[in-house]
Amino acid sequence: MATKKEASFEESLAELEEIVNRMETGEPSLADLMDNYSRGIRLSQKCMKALERAEKTMDLLIREGKDETEALELAVEGE
Repeated sequence: MATKKEASFEESLAELEEIVNRMETGEPSLADLMDNYSRGIRLSQKCMKALERAEKTMDLLIREGKDETEALELAVEGE
């Protein structure tokens, strides 16, 4: 059984923007609004977690040594 590929930060953000646009334009039913709101909350939480991981990674990228600075490769978890 194939596993479903997890959406990237950019894909999640694009979907969130689409949901906001659908909610702001037109006149969706209450059920659609609730579904969109619920999905939007999950997407925004996922995006915030990805941003927090990236921020923590960036904080660790440069470590000061005795007389030199060591640059480390950026590897964002979950991407």
